Amino acid sequence: MTASNVTRSITVAAPAATVFDILADPRQHARIDGSGTVRGSLAGPERLALGSTFGMSMRIGAPYRIRNRVVEFEADRLIAWRHLGTHRWRYELEPLPESDGGGTRVTETWDVSHCNAPTRWALGALGYPKVHARSIERTLDNLRAAAESDVADRA
Repeated sequence: MTASNVTRSITVAAPAATVFDILADPRQHARIDGSGTVRGSLAGPERLALGSTFGMSMRIGAPYRIRNRVVEFEADRLIAWRHLGTHRWRYELEPLPESDGGGTRVTETWDVSHCNAPTRWALGALGYPKVHARSIERTLDNLRAAAESDVADRA
């Protein structure tokens, strides 16, 4: 089974800037992680930008550390990063018109389009698409709760 991109979306009752502030701050990634693997930020800037590198403390069975690089960036609209592998974690933000209730449509994608065929096959054979689909859904739920809480705290 060859892996393909996994994408999920959610509507958040918060401005895109509020959502983006969470995503662009690696110290907040453990706050929103739906996979249960992110433990905390180890190194890097407080605010990510294109080309930024940041280290994270992780755990899947055993603890480990990973270094990521921001490979796509448009303030309040798009951020994506990758580690040693060529697959990416991408977040796209779309502000919604007030006439439709406002807020932000957030789409998270586990993007394997930059991987070569053997890597896509291996990721699929190992079941990553199914695992990441569940994790993305939980991450988006956590991101919504965090952003809406941040808006409420400012009110």
